Amino acid sequence: MRPAALLLDLDGTLVDSEPLHREAYRVFLADRGWVIDDLGIFTGRRAEDVFAVEPGPWSQHDPHELAAEVRARVPDDATPEPVPGAHDVVHTAGAAGIPVAIVTSARPAWVSLAVGEGLGVLDHIDVVVTARDVTEGKPHPAGFLLACERLGVSAADCVAAEDSPAGVAAAVAAGVGRVVGVTTTWTEPELTRAGAHVVLPDLRGVVDLLR
Repeated sequence: MRPAALLLDLDGTLVDSEPLHREAYRVFLADRGWVIDDLGIFTGRRAEDVFAVEPGPWSQHDPHELAAEVRARVPDDATPEPVPGAHDVVHTAGAAGIPVAIVTSARPAWVSLAVGEGLGVLDHIDVVVTARDVTEGKPHPAGFLLACERLGVSAADCVAAEDSPAGVAAAVAAGVGRVVGVTTTWTEPELTRAGAHVVLPDLRGVVDLLR
């Protein structure tokens, strides 16, 4: 059946921006002289949440100040390339009368840059839930639940697309009926373990779920 709404993550799902963000973390950590084994702990999550709850050399520092430092290392004019199928999935949903929400761990300014100036589809998005809209970020389900509330739909009747285990886990915990993992950042086994119902290489396959 046609979904009641399409819930899309942004970084790594709509736009190929994860390399850009990983470089920002790499530079930030190098500037601080901090070494960690896996930058993947930051993927799909709000930086302040990671700094607040994950053990690391940042434990005695203010997580919000550290997050601001990381964001400052992302170029102001960065416009990442769209993930294959990004334009089609948004326009196909609109043509079918399916509302589209973006549920992201990013800030509003990044949404405006990446989705507005980069993809040029911000006018086709019905609801945007950013890091500032929720008290707890992914993998907590708050963002997806808020998107569904604002759209007036049941999560069980929706399709969500996510590229990270944290995002997949958040959508599953929110009770989204079909959670699609896209392997732009993480592997199929990793997304499946997080609870993805189906795993695809990009958003082109999601278009078929909207018809």
